Amino acid sequence: MINENINILLSPYHHNKGNIILILESTAVILTILSIFFAQRNNILVYPIGIVSTIIYSYLTFVSSLYGDFIINLYYTIMSFYGWFIWLYKKDQKNKKMPISITFCSKKDYFRTFFLLFFTCIFSMILYFFYGKLKNYSDWMDILTTGIFFSGMYQMSMKKVENWIFWIIGNMISVPLYFFKGFILTGILFIILVILAIMGFFIWKKKALKL
Repeated sequence: MINENINILLSPYHHNKGNIILILESTAVILTILSIFFAQRNNILVYPIGIVSTIIYSYLTFVSSLYGDFIINLYYTIMSFYGWFIWLYKKDQKNKKMPISITFCSKKDYFRTFFLLFFTCIFSMILYFFYGKLKNYSDWMDILTTGIFFSGMYQMSMKKVENWIFWIIGNMISVPLYFFKGFILTGILFIILVILAIMGFFIWKKKALKL
């Protein structure tokens, strides 16, 4: 019975490049979980570890025609370098190095975030339409999660508590999407990420309220 369940779990990987895909996906899953733990603890290692994970997922999502998620992971990679730089070298008005504090979003932050979400969704729709992929439910969900994750990554780079809300919503939507596309391990990963994102929200909220 156990072997049968394992075979069902691994059935999407039973093709020519299945072993390579499984190894890459497993590596990306482990690194993603590690990066979330570091994010919860406000540790800058979230970025170098996350960069390796997003590069792997950029490849996996592209070969699986998940173009929205491919864009997300390219964006993650770029924003990770940006966030890494900001967390290390942000300076105040006197040109002195200072660490970014965890804070709540202002009205300006909300405006910028939702503008980014809207623009990203529109751009993703155009991309899907161009490639003739805008045909089913999963395509629309991929577009929506693209906008959500773009917004969450932007807020995370600025250390806003609300970034975790975007991760919670986006991860919940992504669970059935990745199962449907045959990335079983990643589907399981997103279930874990929902839990970690909820924990992260309360950890960051507590830290922000202390300031």
